[in-house]
Amino acid sequence: MPTYAVTGATGRLGRLVIEQLLDTGVPATEIAAIVRSPDKAADLAARGVEIRRADYDDPSTLPGAVAGVRRLLLISGDTPGQRTAQHTAVIDAAKLAGVERLVYTSILKADTTTNPLAPEHRATEEVLAASGLPHTVLRNGWYTENYTDQLPQYLQSGTILGATGGSKVSAAARIDYAAAAAAALTRDEDGNAVYELGGTAFTFDELADAVTEVTGTTVIHRDLSAAELASTLETIGLDAGTAGFVAALDHSIAIGELATDSDDLSRLIGRPSTPLRDALRAARA
Repeated sequence: MPTYAVTGATGRLGRLVIEQLLDTGVPATEIAAIVRSPDKAADLAARGVEIRRADYDDPSTLPGAVAGVRRLLLISGDTPGQRTAQHTAVIDAAKLAGVERLVYTSILKADTTTNPLAPEHRATEEVLAASGLPHTVLRNGWYTENYTDQLPQYLQSGTILGATGGSKVSAAARIDYAAAAAAALTRDEDGNAVYELGGTAFTFDELADAVTEVTGTTVIHRDLSAAELASTLETIGLDAGTAGFVAALDHSIAIGELATDSDDLSRLIGRPSTPLRDALRAARA
């Protein structure tokens, strides 16, 4: 019977967590990958990982998926407006199955931030606390990939648009958060734990400088107000709702909600987070 289970195991984070578990010596027979589409997990099955089908939107599939598991990683869902109900169903199934510890991927400063992504994470943390399940909350900061994935646009336009007011963002690479999740899943904790996770902070000016250095193409940062950013994004094709949402995320950076002085990430993974320039070089390659 598997000791560890990972939900969303064929997603970009979940797959990396399983790879981290395997790379750190956890036997494949002790890992269950919980997925919606088992055919997408054929490579994991070939390595000996047990594949279990479940769907956040179908609670009847969840008890069997977590049965016999000692420790469960609940990777947050990706459907806005549905996450709290989805996560609650997983938590309920885990409690019913006698899971010994549940690890949840939340958002940085979930209990205080005005970040528009936070309410469902905050609600999930409250459900988890009320459940009585021993738990670990990983409050993940921004992903460096939020920026490296935009590298082609930066190079084409020569500009990084933002409304961050010169404030810093403590982003880290997805592999860093995956390593933290694997570490949290396998470590023994006394009681419940909350980790505020983020990498070495940088401003958008520093991001532009790093892009310029790594690519050899001059890229500058234009800092706008949140309203100006939303308006500009609409002119280049985003609908008003999406443009406003992006601007609100940058406002969260501007008021310091996506920066942290916590060293929880480096302590969990036993190394510094991936440097920004290294992440950009990997994306460029």
